[in-house]
Amino acid sequence: MRKVEVMDTTLRDGEQTNGVSFVPHEKLIVARMLLQDLHVDRIEVASARVSDGEREAVTNICRWANMAGMIDRVEVLGFVDGHTSVDWINGCGCSTMNLLCKGSERHCTYQLKKTLDQHLADIRRVIEYAGSLGIAVNIYLEDWSNGMKDSPDYVHRMVSALADTPIRRFMLPDTLGVLNPVQTAEYIRTMVEWFPDLHFDFHAHNDYDLATSNVLAAVMNGCRGVHTSVNGLGERAGNAPLSSVQAILKDQLQVATNINEEKLVEVSRLIASYSGIAIPSNKPIIGENVFTQVAGVHADGDNKMGLYQNDLLPERFGRKREYALGKNSGKANIQKNLEELGLQLTPEQARRVTDRIIELGDKKQIVTQEDLPYIVSDVLKHSVVNEHVKLLSYMVSTAYGLKPMASVKLEVDNEVFEESAMGDGMYDAFVRAVRHIYRDRLGRQFPWLTNYVVSIPPGGRTDALVQTTITWTYNEKTYRTHALDADQTEAAIKATIKMLNLI
Repeated sequence: MRKVEVMDTTLRDGEQTNGVSFVPHEKLIVARMLLQDLHVDRIEVASARVSDGEREAVTNICRWANMAGMIDRVEVLGFVDGHTSVDWINGCGCSTMNLLCKGSERHCTYQLKKTLDQHLADIRRVIEYAGSLGIAVNIYLEDWSNGMKDSPDYVHRMVSALADTPIRRFMLPDTLGVLNPVQTAEYIRTMVEWFPDLHFDFHAHNDYDLATSNVLAAVMNGCRGVHTSVNGLGERAGNAPLSSVQAILKDQLQVATNINEEKLVEVSRLIASYSGIAIPSNKPIIGENVFTQVAGVHADGDNKMGLYQNDLLPERFGRKREYALGKNSGKANIQKNLEELGLQLTPEQARRVTDRIIELGDKKQIVTQEDLPYIVSDVLKHSVVNEHVKLLSYMVSTAYGLKPMASVKLEVDNEVFEESAMGDGMYDAFVRAVRHIYRDRLGRQFPWLTNYVVSIPPGGRTDALVQTTITWTYNEKTYRTHALDADQTEAAIKATIKMLNLI
């Protein structure tokens, strides 16, 4: 298989996303994950001369990469500024500079106010100085896409003049995100025909939502390397998302990379946490809902030779397929969820459960797999689920200047326990009191709370009910429970008792 290099620029171009800033220790953790766990070929970690914080981050990354034998895979953006950028990069311990040059005549003329020959002379001096310090150089042709549109002779003259230098890679950015796949294919093909012995990278921007498509076109026409960012972070509309690029290279082009697909979701969630920018639930590969079948006919097809499955199998990415419950659910969807819980129903019982779920869906109620035992019990005329855990009473209070406190009376397997605790909030105090009962009185492990979301129920009003959805981990299994109430704390407590009964 043909192989393509992947250079990830999350820590440099991705950090140019409005409102995103990574602190030095976050950059080090991300760099290690990208290189060690995800197996990205190269990472671009910063721009030279930005700040003291950037200097600290680059120094830390390069120190670690040097010890790990990966220093040649760490790169920093530098500028045509004499010795300044080179000295900054060298002082951080980095051994590769990505030199930003002007790839269009307009940029050279109006921004630098120089001729191409003058710009080339400046570039050569920087390359020569970097070489004297043992620093390898790749070159960005900034605004290359508009250069190919408006001044292809300029681009040809520039690359021809630099072809005999020690430049390792010529990196071709669609700086303003103006290309479409047809243009990308034409321009990349032209570059490869002009200079068949040079290594070209393609750097896409997503202003027209075409970054991933343009990467596909670039690789199809001879590009040897592509630039990505985790979750598509980047200037304006962002860059080509790493997860999507990996999928199309492997599945659409049968092109090999070194990427470890099973780590894509883990890295994406880490970046979402550090950046504060959530992953859209429908984002391909990494979104929360992209491996969830909603239509019942799809679940039925999955039972019949995988009729509704493609090459994007969730197991590739360390995930699993799920089947949503709602008004579009058919009996196949519900059967899949029942099987997951180990529940078996007669066809008539399954039909009645399906009808109830559709009824709830019509009211915009969210139905989860964990709700199924309760729905089944209600439909089959059981008044209540066999409750092993009952909340007999509780009291939570808070006062200015004092920590919130909770007193809880709980019945577990017909035995009554009472405990009190303080916490950082009323719900936290409640959980601490219940945890005391489980750990200290019952000698049992208490689940770990991993996520807590409060929202207005779909179709609800801000002055009506709130919905609390809580995710727990217990014995390496994840449970997600939710409850509705006019009071947020009460809803959270109901969801907690539901979880304790489930386990």
